Formats: sequence, structure tokens, C-alpha cells
Amino acid sequence: MLKASLLTARGSRLERLVDRYMAMLPEETALECLFMTEVLDARDLATLAEIAPAYNMPRGVTPVDMPVESTGTGESDSAIEADSFHVNASPRESPEVLSTPQKGLGLKSLKETLSLFTTVPTGFNIGGLSKAEQKEVQARLERDCVESAILRWREDHAKLMDMGLNTSVSSVSLGPRLAEWQLNLEAYLTEELKLVDAAELAEKKGQKDMDRCQYGPFLRLSPPSRLSAVTILGTLSLMAMTGGDKGVPLVSAIYHVAKVVEQDIRAQVAASGSPTRKMTAHRGGARRLMRLAEDRERQQSTADEKGPTIARNETAAGWPMALKFKVGAALLSGLLKTAKITVTGEHPVTNARVSQAQPAFIHSSQLKKGKKVGVLVPNSALTDLMKREPNCDLLARHLPMVCEPEPWSKFERGGFLESPVALVRTKTEERDQIHYAEAAIRRGDMDQVMKGLDVLGKTAWRINRPILDIMLEVWNKGDAIGDIPALNPNIEIPLEPEASDDPLERRRWMKQVRVLENERSGQHSLRCFLNFQLEIARAYRDQTFYFPHNVDFRGRAYPIPSYLNHMGADNVRGLLMFSKGKALGEGGLRWLKIHLANVYGFDKATFKDREQFALDNYENIVDSVRNPTNGTQWWLKAEDPWQCLAACHELKAAMESPDPTKFVSHLPVHQDGTCNGLQHYAALGGDVWGAEQVNLVPGDKPADVYSAVADLVREALVREAGQGSPFGAALKDKITRKVVKQTVMTNVYGVTFIGAKKQVLKQLENLYPTLAQDSGLEVILCASYIATHIFKALSTMFRGAHDIQHYLCEIGGRVCDSISPERIDFLAGTALDKAKKVGAKKTAAAAEDPKGELHSTIIWTTPLRMPVVQPYRKSTSKTIQTCLQNLVLVSPDKFDPVDKGKQLQGFPPNFIHSLDASHMLLSALECEAEGLTFASVHDSFWTHAADVDDMGRILRDAFIRIHSEDVIGRLKAEFEARYKGHLCRTRIVKTSPVGQAIMEHRKKARLTPVKELVLEKRRQDLLASRKPKEVKMGEKMVTPGSIFAELASFQDIAETESQAVLAEEEEEAEDAEEGMEATEEAQGGQEPVFGPEGHPLQGGNVLALHLQKATKKAPARKPAKQMTEVWLPLTFPEVPVKGDFDVRVLRDSPYFFN
Repeated sequence: MLKASLLTARGSRLERLVDRYMAMLPEETALECLFMTEVLDARDLATLAEIAPAYNMPRGVTPVDMPVESTGTGESDSAIEADSFHVNASPRESPEVLSTPQKGLGLKSLKETLSLFTTVPTGFNIGGLSKAEQKEVQARLERDCVESAILRWREDHAKLMDMGLNTSVSSVSLGPRLAEWQLNLEAYLTEELKLVDAAELAEKKGQKDMDRCQYGPFLRLSPPSRLSAVTILGTLSLMAMTGGDKGVPLVSAIYHVAKVVEQDIRAQVAASGSPTRKMTAHRGGARRLMRLAEDRERQQSTADEKGPTIARNETAAGWPMALKFKVGAALLSGLLKTAKITVTGEHPVTNARVSQAQPAFIHSSQLKKGKKVGVLVPNSALTDLMKREPNCDLLARHLPMVCEPEPWSKFERGGFLESPVALVRTKTEERDQIHYAEAAIRRGDMDQVMKGLDVLGKTAWRINRPILDIMLEVWNKGDAIGDIPALNPNIEIPLEPEASDDPLERRRWMKQVRVLENERSGQHSLRCFLNFQLEIARAYRDQTFYFPHNVDFRGRAYPIPSYLNHMGADNVRGLLMFSKGKALGEGGLRWLKIHLANVYGFDKATFKDREQFALDNYENIVDSVRNPTNGTQWWLKAEDPWQCLAACHELKAAMESPDPTKFVSHLPVHQDGTCNGLQHYAALGGDVWGAEQVNLVPGDKPADVYSAVADLVREALVREAGQGSPFGAALKDKITRKVVKQTVMTNVYGVTFIGAKKQVLKQLENLYPTLAQDSGLEVILCASYIATHIFKALSTMFRGAHDIQHYLCEIGGRVCDSISPERIDFLAGTALDKAKKVGAKKTAAAAEDPKGELHSTIIWTTPLRMPVVQPYRKSTSKTIQTCLQNLVLVSPDKFDPVDKGKQLQGFPPNFIHSLDASHMLLSALECEAEGLTFASVHDSFWTHAADVDDMGRILRDAFIRIHSEDVIGRLKAEFEARYKGHLCRTRIVKTSPVGQAIMEHRKKARLTPVKELVLEKRRQDLLASRKPKEVKMGEKMVTPGSIFAELASFQDIAETESQAVLAEEEEEAEDAEEGMEATEEAQGGQEPVFGPEGHPLQGGNVLALHLQKATKKAPARKPAKQMTEVWLPLTFPEVPVKGDFDVRVLRDSPYFFN
């Protein structure tokens, strides 16, 4: 009856009927009626919320008597735990967010998605509902966006049709046009499915029939009406994200549409629970096709290195790449054929207004980097319409949740309720990590990781209303303040020089214009993104919300909602508070003061000095709260201004309460590690000096590793300046903490010498823009000089860590150069001949050279037992035929050779990241066990001010727990077990005695490389046998490997893996030093080259350097050693000797995280 009233009645009559029927319901079921979404759609609920807002409330709470924010002085549990009906501020309406003009669908799409919150009365918290009702609201957010879009389009279309207007001609709005597109595409897909049925029954099938037989079962998984809507939304959202005025690469458009459709179908399957028999039949057909596609890929190779046996399922494995592109192409092809837009213009002769129906999207081609690339270009009329009136998008699956996330239980079961999300973030078609993760989940090895993610997801958040109101005030004024760019930045473009002027002057002008235009564009893009964040924050201003988390392949946790989360920039962190509060106590009040000093930037002093800093600046703190935009604006001078302002509000409120120690605080207080990567390296290598610099050793004040490195570099430059070095003399007073910080921070994560040089160059250009003119030295050479000294300082300070890095490169390189016994058996078996017959070129080529069979990637297990699989391979391209065009795709495959360079460059930093991630998740589990609220941003851990001391103890204990074990020794043991039986390709010097013996043997044996490899594998199997007879047979076999075992020494190996990896960087550093020496010699006793106005010429030193190189004979390089390769059993060297540092002393270090 309620539904009928909403459909038929209007005005006061509707209000009377709603009151009558709602009053008939018992009080406890009135609210449940509003969640019957199969009867009441979004518009019905909005109407009910407007007529009878009281029925949106929990029992006993009305809009009038809803509680306002507590003063923070209560001592009861309800005050401390913030009851379920807690409201952040008085129920007043926040001002609207001034929109930033932007292209595409983005902003209003977000507003449409957030429209659910507009039906909630101001000040009402969904968190006050029961758990079941919270989940129903969250499910609506995830589920209803497509249906509500279709309904809205059709209603707009029907209104115009009722008025006797043709939407193709009369509509100036996008909605009615989309309704027409949706109906036309639905009809097209219905006919396409009939053609699929016919193709499946046809005895003789052409290419189109074969394609339809492949993608048809996947199209049946969803109704044509929904498929058409999702295709339209996916295409338009891509245009919005890319600003596709100039077109989007067709391969990107096809993949995006297929991905959105796949996600939507998964969400439908997850939500349906018990699918119909027809749906089950369609899914069975799709599964069979998936198996066929995967079998076809496996025909090329059927064996690989040992790995977990995976019982794949449709949901976790996802659609195969080839089928995914065929599905996307079929849907996009239908949209291109059916989507029309009416373009109106003036006749060139008669000036009369004429209209023409044109395709909304055009498939064309463009030249990019000399290659012809297919693109999808929107009609210019559609682009203009999208700019004027954006529409709904699928953003709901990227918003914070209004109920606790689903606990993780499977690879794609956890986080959001109805939108499947992967536990581990992987690249497209990167299956190795998925397989290992699924196997680990089945064995229970991922339990701690999943529980840790559940802890992070259960942390309840809310919006800091005072900060939001200030931010909205600043935003709507359009001024630049606190890292928020201005609405209309005052960037003046310099006047264009006359055509007759110096061409160099015009070139400089063009460069300056490009820089200014990039700055303007960057500020506009940043403001557009901040616009998104403010809209979400405003919509959630009265709500309790949550961030579900997942991990990357290294185990680092990230929040899934991408627009608003605590890993955002300073403005977002300033907006967020814990939903639950805790009374400060004496310790919490102290930490609140320290936190304010930290976010202001006064974070290198002792805790006592930081606490005093807050007290000394209390007048500035009060002024910042009372007059944030018109006062002294002290908070804007902070390193993190918005977080500083939030801390000012919290501290002022606490100090003005009757008892500051009883003030209930919601502000997260941060504890940040001291260059966390170096902390792990110092513990692994046992470096006493290094441990002191990163606060692993107790001290009276915090150590600063960046300042320590700067001091070492400065001392070296002073010393060299005394020896006559112009670089030392020019730079000795310019070495600051800021110059070295980025290079020191990234050194542990694998920065190369070239990367370090660029980092230093950027700092020098920012801090000393006139360095070249003042010193007469090229800035790039100065940067190389400083980077070299930074590396030397780090190797001195962290000697053990340096050895660990070399060791990781060494063992990783041996893995990449190895072949598994299963792969060798495959090469030796009949599968090779079969592969040749079916034309498997890859495998046939391997018969001549087994180097193409180096598939072994680096895999290890974290301390929390999560398998980490490095995804770096040399992927090959393949052509996929679709109904639109042939697509050339680079698709990773586990049978592709590994990219050894990327594997070795990534291994040390990824290994440290995995330790860092394990420390964070272990700390999260311990914090939950002790009742602490916990959040993290990688190496920055957050909790209530009252709990900082407890969290600090937990962080120290977790670090000690990890490093009390022999981490590197355990890694070596794991590698020995994981890669047992592998044969490793080893390079030896051809002219050495063992090299000559092997070459002589090969002349006699005349074996192909593959046969030689297989023979060595046979010898190793015999030697490992338990039968003495077979062992003797193995001992009698003569192979290059046996010759090496008998005659070789370590000196015969051409180079170790760590030497190979470091050789290039060392050569770069030597070249830089040679260049500087040459420059110094060229400048010896000479004045710098000056220009007409007395300024040193930029190219003077370069010219001198080239002259020097031209006149001075280059030193003769040593001839490269001739090498040969031999297959040997894969072994690993001994772990480097650890230093004297005892990690247990960390327990007494107060500045470990500070």
C-alpha cells in the first residue's frame, strides 16, 4: 500500500497516506520496511525520508533530541567509547562545496553516487542502526548504482516522450540520450545473443561464428539491459578519467569495458547467493570456454618450476585475457553502432538551423611514435554535453564503507560486501602471485595477514567537522592556502619576444611558457582531485565509516577506497579522526603536545623540548583555532598545516576543559620510524654505528641519520677542498640535511647512481639556483660528485647492510640464472617433438639454446608466512583478433623468461618492504589484543594519545621478535629447499685451466646446449641416488659440470652476481669522477669562460672537458675476458658475518618510533 501511494498520490494526500500506513507498523519493524529495496527504489526512499524523517532514526531518537558532541569531560564508558548515536557536531548543514570547472563526468558523477546520504537527516549517523541495517545500507551503496542509473535515464526519457518530444532532437540533457542508447544497445545485444545461439548450432563456422562461440557464453551471464547500461557507464567513465577529447586507445577502452562488466557480473553472482538454473548453465558454458583457453595457452609448455597445485575457480582466476578482449570488443562494437547524438548547426549557405544524427563515438586510427594505433574518439557534441552535465558512475565501490568490512576468508572474499576485491593487488594477468596466495590461504599460511587486515579495516573513522568547515570556507573563497591551490591562480605568461630577436631567447621563452602552463595544469588537476575529496568528506560528515584494506605483492597494506583515506595528503589526514574517543590521562596530554610539535615540524628535538614547544606557542595555538584565516595564521607555517590545525583544536579543547586529563580525544597521534628501511638493514647486518643513527640504540635525544650522513659528506668535501679540489671548495658549505635526505632514504630501496644524481641535482637547483654562475661548475657534475660521497658515507656507516644488499643480489641472480628439474625433463621428453609439430616456436628455439627457459622468478616467504613472488618478466606480445580490429597485447605469462635486471634491482628493496609490512601487521594484531585502536601508513603508526606509550612498547617488541631470528639465514634455507635440484648457468673464464678443459671436452662430445643440460641433470640425479650403483655411474660420467667440480676454483668464475649488478653503477660513478678530474685539469690555472655581460657561460666547462678529452689520450681499457658457460647445481654462498649489534637493546630506546 505504501508503494501504491507513492505511485499515485501527490502533495498533502501523499503525506497523509504515508503517515497512516507507517503508523500501522509496529515501532520495531517500521525501520525494516525502509530497507525492502525489492519494493522501494531509491526515489521512494528519498520521498519517505522527506515526508517522515523520524522513521530513518533508531528507536527513541528524533531529529530534535539527537545528542550533540560531548564536551569531552565525561569519565563514563559511554563517553569514552562514543555511543552508537554519537554525532560529530551540532546538526547544522555544512556549506556546499564550490565546484571546480573540470572536464568529463567526474565531480557530478560522484555527487550522484553520494545522493544516498542526502536522504539522511542532518546529524544522523548510520552507525546508530543495527549491524544488519548498516550492512543493508552498505549493500545499497555497492549494488544499486547501475539500476538507479537505468531508472533515472528511463524516467527522463519518458517525461520527454509524454510531452510529445523526440529525445534525439529535443533533449539538451544527457540522461534521456543515455536512455535511448541503453534501449538501442539492449535490443542489439538481444539480437546478438540470438546470433550466438545460431553460431553454436552451425555445422560450418566462419571467423565471426567462432568469435561468437567464444564470447557468447560470457554475454549470457548478465541480462542485456544491465550489460548495455554497464557498457555505457564504463565507456563514459573512461572518457571522464582520461579527459578523452583527443581519443582513448582502443585497447584501453576495450579492456576497461570488459573489466567493468566482469566486476559487475562477479558482484551479481556474489549477491545472488543461489543462482538460477539458467544462470548456472551459462556459467558452466563460460567455465568450459575458460578451461579451453587456458589449455590452449598451456599447449606451448606443460611443465615449469615447482609451485603449488591450484584448483582454480572461476571467480578467483578471472577471465582469460583473450576472451576478456573479445567480450569487450563485442560490447563496444554494439555501442559504436547504436549510440547516436544529434548535432545542430547552421547551414553554411542559408544560415538555417539544421540537425543531423551522428555516431556518438568514432573508431579511427592515429600515429603514435611512428605506429598506427586504433583510438576511440567521442563526438565533440558529446564531449560538450558531458562537460555541462556529468552523470552517474560506478564510484560507490571506491567509497568508504558505512559498516565494518567483511573479514577476509578467501582470495576474493573480504572487504566490501558485494563487490569482489582481490586480497593481493596484482598486475593484469599476473597469475603467479595469485596462485601462491590462494595455495597459502588454503594451507592457513595467510591467516595472520588476513587477520591483520581485518584489524585495520575495523578501525572506525569520522570527519573532523571544525576542520571541514574551515576547509570549505577556504575552498569556497578560491584562495590558495594550506596546500590548497587557488581557483584562478595568478600565473602570468611572459610576453612573446619579437621574431627578429635571438632564437635562443625565443627558445628560453617557450621553455618558460611550458613550465608555467604545466604549473597551471598541475594546480587545476590537484584542485579537481581535492574537489572529489571534499565532496566525499561532506557527504560522510555525520557518519562513522571504515576503510577495508588489502595488500600488494610484498605484503604492504593499502586502503581500498581510493579517493578519501588516511594515506592521503596533509589535507585529508587533517580531516580524519577516530570515531571512538579515549580520555587523555597524564600520558595522553603529554603525547598530544608532542604530536602538535611533530606535525609543525619541530620533530628533531627531545620529547621534553617538543612538549615545551607546544606550551611556548599556546597563544599561537589559540589564535589558530579562533582566527584560522584572519589571525596570525601560525598554523600555516607548519610542515603539515592541516594536521597542525587539527592538533591545535584538540589541544585547545583539552586545555580549556575542567580537567584536561579527562578530555575525550579522538585525534590520531602518529609514531614514525627513523628511515625504517635502514632500521631493518642495521638490524640484519648488526651495524652498531648504523643502529645508533636510526635510534635502535637508547639515547638521550633522537638521532638523525640524514644529518649524520650530511656531516660525513661535508667532512669529506672539506678534506678534498684542502687538497685543491674546486668541487670540494665550491660545495663544502652547501651540504645540508635536505640535500642528502632523499638519496639516503631511497638508497635502501635500490636507487641507482643515476637516480641518486638526479635527486641531488633537483635539491641543488631548488636551494642554490645560481650555483653554476657562482662556482663556474656544471650543476650536473656537482650532483654526481655529491652522490658519490653520499654512497661512500652510507657504505661506511652501514657496512653490514651493504654486505646484506650484495648478498641478496648474489643469491637472487643465481635463482634467475637457473632452470628447474621439471623444465629440464620437459625439454628432454617427447613434449618437445610434439611442440615442434604444432608449431610452438618458443619451445623449438629452446632446443638450440636453453637460455630462453630461464623462468625461475625470485620467491620468498615473509615472517608472517605470506609468499612473495616478484612479477618481473620479459613479456612477449601476441595478436588477438576482435570484431573491431586486431589488438597487439603484451601479456605476462609464467613461461616468459625472467627479466634478470629488474629481478635483481627489485629484490633487496622488496625484501625490506616485506619485513616492514610484517612488522606493521604483527603490531596491528598485538594492538588489537590489548584493546588499542590502530591505523598505519606503512612506517607511520597511529593510535589514541592515551595509548601511545603502550603502542611504542608493542612496536619495539614486534621488531625484536622479527630480528631475534636469523632472517637472512632462514631466507638461505628457504631458497635451498625451494630451488632444490635446479641447475644454474655459471660463467667461467675460457682461458683458465678449467675453461680450456671444458672447451676440449665439448669438441669431442659435440652435444647441443640442451643435451648438455639434460646430461648434467642426469648426472646430478645419479649422484643424489640412494643406490650405490647409481652413484658410481654418476661419478663416472664426464660433463662440463664434472670437469668444473674437479679442476675449478673460485677465481675461475668470471664474476659473481653482485659484481655484475654493481658493475654498471660503479662504472657510472667512475665516469663521473673521471669527468670531474678532467674538468679540474682543464680549468687548472685558467679563468672561467665568460659571456658578453661578464657571466660565466653554461657551456664553458663542457667545452673545456671536450677539449681535454680530445687532446688527452684515453687510458687503454683492459680487453674483455672471454667467457664460456657451464651448468652447475644451484648453491648459495654463506650468509655474511653479522656485526655486534644486539637488537634486544631496542627495548629501552624511546626514540625508535617518535
